Amino acid sequence: QVQLVESGGGAVQAGGSLRLSCAASGHTFSGYGMGWFRQGPGKEREFVAAINWSGGSTSYADSVKGRFTISRDSAKNTVYLQMNSLKPEDTAVYYCAAGSSLVSPARWPYWGQGTQVTVSS
Repeated sequence: QVQLVESGGGAVQAGGSLRLSCAASGHTFSGYGMGWFRQGPGKEREFVAAINWSGGSTSYADSVKGRFTISRDSAKNTVYLQMNSLKPEDTAVYYCAAGSSLVSPARWPYWGQGTQVTVSS
């Protein structure tokens, strides 16, 4: 059984930082792309960042470029999302995903349960 478990969400003031973690179990994800998506209140789920199997290639949504950094530790089957200079519009449930590298959520077969990030002004 594949499991992705996110942690690290919380409440922070604008300009602050958080680091999200996603631990994968039940499957070796070393050969998979992994990514982060988010879904704000009343909004569709949107792509945030992705990283390829080796960690050598990353991609980001324009809205988070320069502020967020995705990384992975394949030995620990864990992917991270470092979020700096947070803005109120970053408020959302953040989801970890595995198995693709594409922007469309429909292309990712594995999902975590999500972790809430709330940024106050």
